[in-house]
Amino acid sequence: MNPIEEFEQEREKRIANLGRDLAFQKQSRDWLEQSMRRQYVYNFSWLGRPIIQNPIDMMAMQELIWTVQPDLIIETGIAHGGSIIYSASLLELNAACGGNPDAMVVGIDIDIREHNREAILQHPMSRRIRMLQGSSVAQEIVSQVYELAKDKKKIMVFLDSNHTHEHVLAELHAYANLVSKDSYCVVFDTFVEDVPEDVFEDRPWSPGNSPKTAVHTYLQAHSEFVIDQSMHHKLQITVAPDGFLKRVR
Repeated sequence: MNPIEEFEQEREKRIANLGRDLAFQKQSRDWLEQSMRRQYVYNFSWLGRPIIQNPIDMMAMQELIWTVQPDLIIETGIAHGGSIIYSASLLELNAACGGNPDAMVVGIDIDIREHNREAILQHPMSRRIRMLQGSSVAQEIVSQVYELAKDKKKIMVFLDSNHTHEHVLAELHAYANLVSKDSYCVVFDTFVEDVPEDVFEDRPWSPGNSPKTAVHTYLQAHSEFVIDQSMHHKLQITVAPDGFLKRVR
């Protein structure tokens, strides 16, 4: 066994052990809950734009984008634009390393505020970004996305808008089919299901009405996707437990 293979094997063992480490898993869940109560994820920016993401999840997304080498990333939820700029910058790095020079990000939001739109359009990564304003599950928006995706071979989908069961399930039905084999549909904020109701008392989602319940409902009829548990096991602190859906056929 060469040193690279040995390192990979050791890493796989560590990740598998974390999947059995119940005490560490509880500590991780507790930390995540407390961080959400303090709005910790609002503290960070990516290339100058606020990115409302857990930094550990950002590392995970980098790994997936490098592995998949997507031609198109579809993201629901834009907010300040940090996430779509993050994805666009990783596609720029992929291109610099021999990946698709024309890879792009489609961001969808029901309300793109003008100051955010202008900041995104003025950003150096804007050439890789297309923004659509409207409900992510409205037929006219879905149709536009499918038109943009029609010539793309490797597609990833990131769902991070309205986190109610009904809306996320509708997004999965609308966009998961576009995900290419061996690529991912990442459903963010599935952790809503695992924290006390008062963490989100001012929001329409809560345990029992969350992205995670939508994921499990969707998977009952869609065996072409599986939950990549190794992602959760190695991250531990993630807003997307059970949310890394890998297309296997």
